[in-house]
Amino acid sequence: MLKFTFRGVRGSIASPGPNTVKYGGNTTCIEVRAGDELIILDAGTGIFPLSQTLSPEFPLTCHIFISHTHWDHIQGLPFFIPMFVSGNRVKIYGGQDLVTGKGVQEVLSRQLEYAFFPIREAELSAELEYISLSDNQVVNIGDAQVTSVLMNHPAINYGYKVTCGDRSLFFTGDHEWPPNIYQPDDDDYQLFEDHIAQKRKSIIDAVAGVDVLIIDTAYTDDEYPAKKGWGHGSFSSSIAMARDAGVKHCFFTHHEPTRSDRDLEKAFQAAMDKHPGQPGDPKFYLAQETFTFEL
Repeated sequence: MLKFTFRGVRGSIASPGPNTVKYGGNTTCIEVRAGDELIILDAGTGIFPLSQTLSPEFPLTCHIFISHTHWDHIQGLPFFIPMFVSGNRVKIYGGQDLVTGKGVQEVLSRQLEYAFFPIREAELSAELEYISLSDNQVVNIGDAQVTSVLMNHPAINYGYKVTCGDRSLFFTGDHEWPPNIYQPDDDDYQLFEDHIAQKRKSIIDAVAGVDVLIIDTAYTDDEYPAKKGWGHGSFSSSIAMARDAGVKHCFFTHHEPTRSDRDLEKAFQAAMDKHPGQPGDPKFYLAQETFTFEL
């Protein structure tokens, strides 16, 4: 059995209020249940409401996979209730900074300095374990496997493929297909174009055939040119990836924080009108907080 629940779907900053009630205002967090195992993808503000549901399972073991360490993907971590309760075991996975050599443990320890939070890491009662990941590393968790895949973002960002039996999902974290930094008449243009094509193929191969793709879709096509290089996808790039990879279901997430529920639905419908259905297309959805999907 593999199922997941969206606990946070906004990008960049939490955006609660009357205009975001339907789809939710919390930042990225996805609860995944793979058999008896609890896997959590990212620790944005959505991890706090998730943690409020977990006390009946104490003592528990959970596995938190951080795509990258930008604020909107980690800011809920100090408020994850199971870390405060003895007998629980929390394993936190993430990338290692290639420049400093510091791993994911550095993130939590700095968040829990007194300047930012009143409780230090040493005062947490649960057993904590940190695992730094490399590209294409496979982690076995019960009957499930989680594979890290390096994506394109202005930080080390891993997408995660979660497989359990014959069911699978892929979560991109934040991702933008890299644009060519050279002009077509530059000597290095084609060389860089080949590099982009190779990277795209490696990601498409990793995603190919999954039951569900959960993909960063922050911008409309009109918005994207002004945001190029910021590390986020558009509706058109997400639709293209879902089609190229032959996925069955595709959820657009990392919703732009200033976009109301009504405007989000308008943007979604405009994208569907621009890209009419083709044979073999996946089903497309807007990610919605508290929505559960079972495979």
